Amino acid sequence: MNRYNVLMFVMAGQKLHPDDKIDRDQKGIMMEALSYLFNAYHEKRRRLGPVAVLHPLRATALYARVKPDIGMIDLLTSLFHDIIEDIQSTDFEILKWKNLEQQLFSLLARLTDNRGEQRIIERLVCLTRREDESYYQYIWRLFSCSEEASDLVQVKLVDRLDNTLDMRIALQDPLEGLDFFQNIFQLLFVNTYKGYSPGTMHPPTEALNGAKRLYQLFKNAVLLSLIRQKVAISLDHTSKTLFNAVAEASLKEAQRTFVHVTGYHFQDINKQRELLLNTMRYCFSGKSDIVTKPDSDQPLDGLFASYFGDSSSLKRNQRLDALYQNKTLMMQASIAFIVIFLSFLNDSRFYVRGISATGIDPA
Repeated sequence: MNRYNVLMFVMAGQKLHPDDKIDRDQKGIMMEALSYLFNAYHEKRRRLGPVAVLHPLRATALYARVKPDIGMIDLLTSLFHDIIEDIQSTDFEILKWKNLEQQLFSLLARLTDNRGEQRIIERLVCLTRREDESYYQYIWRLFSCSEEASDLVQVKLVDRLDNTLDMRIALQDPLEGLDFFQNIFQLLFVNTYKGYSPGTMHPPTEALNGAKRLYQLFKNAVLLSLIRQKVAISLDHTSKTLFNAVAEASLKEAQRTFVHVTGYHFQDINKQRELLLNTMRYCFSGKSDIVTKPDSDQPLDGLFASYFGDSSSLKRNQRLDALYQNKTLMMQASIAFIVIFLSFLNDSRFYVRGISATGIDPA
């Protein structure tokens, strides 16, 4: 790839400084940053297959298109936000690792203005989840571990936005050519409706199945709920735009999961209608707005606590495997997530009660 073209795409063609000489110098640093990223990520792959370096490039490109007058420190923070977790010395031969370290140190040493090197290091440490931290503790710490917390929240939002957009790699979007809410309306009101029928055979099973996609939506709900409780973003246009973008992307992904389940696994239209009505009553009761305790009479009660909330990845994956086998609950959970993310978009004060820095607390 022509790295200058990559840089111009990532930056959306923006200038980094009004002075042409300073702008060229800063773009030179950005070119070095791209060179480091390409060398460091090398042949690493994302869970679904694409080269891993695409994630920081795309996340930064999203950021540059939302934040007015984005600066070099912001761009570098976004490009490097995962390197402490992703780039390990054990992945390289000793000489290669030393060369990579020297390349990074040389790059940071060029950031002489306004404590540039120190600011980048502080930001990256804040953005990296510690081994002894739960996801909830990590997000809460992120809000207060730097004087530039609002910028770090923005970087975390573009990280989650790209992760959400990257969850489904398919030849055809399940929502393509389908009006999701018209489909729901016909299910509920039109007795001649035959139900949604996919135009293709069931796709091959992927590394990220429907239950694991729902877990990623849970993480988004956690992030947005904690932001609503801690950070005042209503006056910050960039943060508000990114917040809404994560909610909208999550909303679409929940719709795709619902369409997939009803199209391939749970095709009885009368039972679909019955489950929709039960889920509607559940959501209207307000229980979709809070973390609930498990209840044998209501499958959705305890959804977060039973399937998504365990801090042990091993136990959580076991619970997600159980959820994947329960297609009726996956259908209901998809609707509940649709309601949650629509509520985030409809009400600037909404968050899921029972989600806090200490974890999830069923009410």
